[in-house]
Amino acid sequence: MKRKLLVSILISAMVLLTGCMYPKEELSQNQIPYKDQIQTVQTAVDDFQKENGGILPIKTKDAETPIYQKYPIEFKKITPKYMSEPPGNAFESGGVFQYVLIDVETNPTVKLFDLRMTETIREIKLRIKSKGYPPFKEQIAKNVFTLDYKQLGYKKQPYVVSPFTEQNLSLVITGDAEVFVDYRPDLYQALKKADIELKPGEDIRPILVGDSMFVPAYSLPYTVDSNTKEPVFLEE
Repeated sequence: MKRKLLVSILISAMVLLTGCMYPKEELSQNQIPYKDQIQTVQTAVDDFQKENGGILPIKTKDAETPIYQKYPIEFKKITPKYMSEPPGNAFESGGVFQYVLIDVETNPTVKLFDLRMTETIREIKLRIKSKGYPPFKEQIAKNVFTLDYKQLGYKKQPYVVSPFTEQNLSLVITGDAEVFVDYRPDLYQALKKADIELKPGEDIRPILVGDSMFVPAYSLPYTVDSNTKEPVFLEE
């Protein structure tokens, strides 16, 4: 009897462990960017465009929407005719990436918008709302500031992980309390590798996109300093 009870307990434990492990495995898969999945979506987008007189399968966004969030792919328009279902890592499938298009006028290209940054930004904005005002710390460009995180109750400065370099990136805030990721460290590395002529006043974010699978999510425009040639916020 004791042996049967022990076996029963062990089986129950294994079932519980399996049930706990599966969602984690699935979640892990939903957080990995795959080039073949991007290519599958790209092919579906291209085929849709050819068969629909140049129209793209995108959701309608407000004209003021930031450029890298402006053209999200609407999978309902390309599934199941052009592809069976959205990729597992797509937001629509419970994943952490929004599939978007860039260069829609000249060469519609599929890229990934990393939504994992959203939760950090949302939490900061909720704490600002709770406090009643953003505790600006230092002005680093026209209408761009750092935050005094201690006043927001943080013991450590929050950060997000760059999809381009996997380094930690800090966040900044504008005068109208919108929170953005500071991509200057990524841009600095990209500028060192880039063999192209960049002019002050020109938005240099495309050098991050290049051959990458990603777009710079929650980013402000950047340019190069006329003297140092280092990345700085583009002042309009």
